[in-house]
Amino acid sequence: MGMEVELPDDFRCPISLEVMTDPVILPSGHTFDRASIQRWLDSGNLTCPVTNLPLSPSPSLIPNHALRSLISSFLAQRPTAIDAAADNRDALLLAPLSFPSDAPTLAAVLRLAQRGGPNSRRLVADSGAASVLFRHAAAPDPPDLQDLSLRTLLHLTLDGDDARLGLVAEGALDPVIAALRGGPAAALAATLLTSLAVVDVNKATIGAHPAAIPLLAALLRYGDGRERREAATALYELCKFAENRRRTIRAGALLPLVRLTREGSERAVRVLGLLAKCREGKEEMRKLIGFINVLSEVLRAGSPRGIEHALLVLNYLCSDSREMAFTAIKEGILDLCSVLAGDMNPNIGKNAMELVLRLEKEQFGGYS
Repeated sequence: MGMEVELPDDFRCPISLEVMTDPVILPSGHTFDRASIQRWLDSGNLTCPVTNLPLSPSPSLIPNHALRSLISSFLAQRPTAIDAAADNRDALLLAPLSFPSDAPTLAAVLRLAQRGGPNSRRLVADSGAASVLFRHAAAPDPPDLQDLSLRTLLHLTLDGDDARLGLVAEGALDPVIAALRGGPAAALAATLLTSLAVVDVNKATIGAHPAAIPLLAALLRYGDGRERREAATALYELCKFAENRRRTIRAGALLPLVRLTREGSERAVRVLGLLAKCREGKEEMRKLIGFINVLSEVLRAGSPRGIEHALLVLNYLCSDSREMAFTAIKEGILDLCSVLAGDMNPNIGKNAMELVLRLEKEQFGGYS
């Protein structure tokens, strides 16, 4: 029991002898845990449990904030024996991990990353287990080991930006991108890329990988429903970085995104909103027959977020193109926007009003 935390006696309630969580001071000057002293008083006792001096019928209980802060700081800095034992157990689990591993071992590592909390996830990340997880993530056979490895890596990213940066620095991209090439793990690999791309530096690193965005575009074209949704989500995160918008257009993702938009995907519309910010994106959108019609359907029946981004795309397309503005008027978008300009959602109202002004300029005088 050498690892047991030695708690100062003043941290323990004189009644329960347990560490106090809500210490309060009696008029006698002694401190007790609120729950314990309240039970003492509720039982009809009118004396101080320590001094046996009489108390008033309803003695005041004054919070001891200073002691409470001391207890909290002490416990935060001193791990308990249970914590230490858990760390030792987890370390013993990770020590023999090597490639190739097996399903029971990787499942245990996944449970550790899922349920062990931040300390356990950091232990997995710092143990060298990532290299084993990377190798299994890249290998589709056997598929259960690939799935377990990708899931574990996904949970490791939950520890924040440092964890995401660390995984990329250790070499996560090649195996995760390899898993995008098809098979049952492709959707999970796209989800993992989304999590890694939350960090701005990683957006640039992932986008610069020659296979990342092309494989996500391929998932959009040929994947099943879940794969297409996860690919669109990954592209939405990646396209917050300007250069990745051009890469996405060059990878041929526009047409499958439009198809997904037609099927009612809000996330696809949001990706289009980002792509319309770059010149290449606008040019390709203007070439697509029926594209304005797809956006008009979003305005009629889409979600509020979808409507907001469809309006954004239309504003970009019509800002310097009389042809696009004329097509939008023919599709009835001016009338739709006249209604949407009064929407309670301020972003919808603002974008709709901007589009109304643009289309009316074309209708009543054209561009200078």
